[in-house]
Amino acid sequence: MNRYVALGDSFTEGVGDVHPALPNGVRGWADRVAEQLAKNEPGWEYANLAIRSKRLRHIVAEQLEPAIAMQPTLITVYAGGNDILDVGTPFDALLRQYEDFVARLTSTGATVLLFTGYDVSVSPVLSVFKRRNHLYNAEVRRVAEKYGAVLVDFWAFEGLSDRRMWAADRLHLSKAGHKYVSAQVLEILGVTHSIRLKNKHPQPRRTLREWERAQRRWTHDWVFPLVARKIRGTTLGDTLQPRWPVPVLVPARGGLRRLVRDAHVGSSS
Repeated sequence: MNRYVALGDSFTEGVGDVHPALPNGVRGWADRVAEQLAKNEPGWEYANLAIRSKRLRHIVAEQLEPAIAMQPTLITVYAGGNDILDVGTPFDALLRQYEDFVARLTSTGATVLLFTGYDVSVSPVLSVFKRRNHLYNAEVRRVAEKYGAVLVDFWAFEGLSDRRMWAADRLHLSKAGHKYVSAQVLEILGVTHSIRLKNKHPQPRRTLREWERAQRRWTHDWVFPLVARKIRGTTLGDTLQPRWPVPVLVPARGGLRRLVRDAHVGSSS
């Protein structure tokens, strides 16, 4: 039995890769990896417990034990990115909890994939967080080596330097970005896949006026609402449930979208 369980936050949930027909309205790289695994070797099961905005402590408390109970053969986990962006995060405690988390996962005998964090060029205002991200990445690399986990060095993916790989909020991957990451993960796993990445033409240079207009729109649409949520103590994931909370058998043909379509037809008949 092959079973893949994905853990984490918005990155693993699939935010930025909009797909209204799928749970939580997104698809994402983890779904794409699961589908390619099943296409390459039918019989794979898949669960995705990731929910946007979750901090490491939430992921440990809410996802760790349910994931272990599923007896996965493959686990992917990205956790800690939201903590890095919280100014008050006690960093040493965060890194200790991360190591304990990974130690528990690798003790199951499953293949565990860990991700470093990408240095998203969002705004010079947020450059203060780059040092924290570098420290976090160094710890991820150390922990991966210590516990025999597979490292996905997300930080080093040059293809993500193209701004078209990022959604309008500049913090989450776009559809193209999720496809790119899924291909990288599959290649690291040594899995043959059929994901084809479009060769994008060079980005046209924006004029100063275009750049200023984009900055104002981004600030209005994304920064102000983010700050407002932080003031209220709410997150976008507060009312959401995991997209695939229990393992599902991934169809070798049609993938998870076929699973949803078939379930919809069954409930309508």
